[in-house]
Amino acid sequence: MDDKVYDLMEKMYIEFKKFGIDITEKVGSLEAKVGGLDVKVEKLHKDVMRIEDKLDANSKALFDGYGQTYEKLAVLETKVDDISSKVEKQDVEIRVIKGAK
Repeated sequence: MDDKVYDLMEKMYIEFKKFGIDITEKVGSLEAKVGGLDVKVEKLHKDVMRIEDKLDANSKALFDGYGQTYEKLAVLETKVDDISSKVEKQDVEIRVIKGAK
């Protein structure tokens, strides 16, 4: 009976040893994959930061362009108002001249 218990314990020991080796290999493989992911995440973080900086610069340029467009529009509105008042004044003068004849 002792031999059977000994054989059983020996088989169990061999199986546990194989299981331990398998687990160690799998953990090593997972560590390598996680290390690769860390590198990819860091690269992705840098890419996102670069894109955010580029978008920030572009959005500032767009807002500057919008501001300049608005200023030019205000100037044009003033000029159109001036021209409109001159045309109205000339219309009145023309009517007065035609009415005098």
